[in-house]
Amino acid sequence: MPTLSVILITNNEANNIRRALDSIKFADEIIINDSGSTDGTLEIAQAYNCRIIQSEFAGFGVAKQTALDAAKSDWVLSIDADEEIDRSLATAIAQAIQNTEHSGYYLNRKSQFLGRWMLHSGWYPDYLPRLFRRDRGRFTSDSVHERIEIDGALGKLEGHILHYTDPDIEHYLEKLNRYTTLSADSLQRQGRRFKAFDILVKPPANFVKMYLFKSGFRDGIQGLLLALLSSFHVLCKYAKLWERQRR
Repeated sequence: MPTLSVILITNNEANNIRRALDSIKFADEIIINDSGSTDGTLEIAQAYNCRIIQSEFAGFGVAKQTALDAAKSDWVLSIDADEEIDRSLATAIAQAIQNTEHSGYYLNRKSQFLGRWMLHSGWYPDYLPRLFRRDRGRFTSDSVHERIEIDGALGKLEGHILHYTDPDIEHYLEKLNRYTTLSADSLQRQGRRFKAFDILVKPPANFVKMYLFKSGFRDGIQGLLLALLSSFHVLCKYAKLWERQRR
């Protein structure tokens, strides 16, 4: 019978990790790659009999590939600590890994922003390749916005990954600062040169896309705030690239 490993990366996720682990009890093994948690994350993980490895954080792609390299099952499911698998998707996963037709599957993620499930704004539906045969998938080495490259045909499963992304604006801004730094560093390594176009046109264009073209206005005040903050995210990323090149 095919087996399933679930992989996660963590750093101070005590507020989220129980919810994630409760939703994946059907897995044959759970592997956590931790990069220095000090808030009790590891103690919680140990109570769930997770296999824990520890490594210095070198970007999201490298961290997730390190966890994948430790997996032993036939299939691998990758989730984040602020996500959970709903019952419908758990049932679909259990059935899908019996299938020899596909190398992997797209799973639909539904994200909660400031207490609201975002059903527009370009955030939903959000199909991501998260379930795959261990010998057919590999993470890219991108420091942020990493991807899973899967060799073979992909299917889609019913159900949702529930993503509790930003409970408040303070959390969003803390994450924005970390992610835009990683993105600017990545752009610089790629030889990307800053252009005024990046901060004059791209942020407002991002707002128009999310709020108008992707119907963000239908997500209430959260949709407006998300479009504005996402545009600020774009501005900060390229401003930090400018700052690095100026130095």
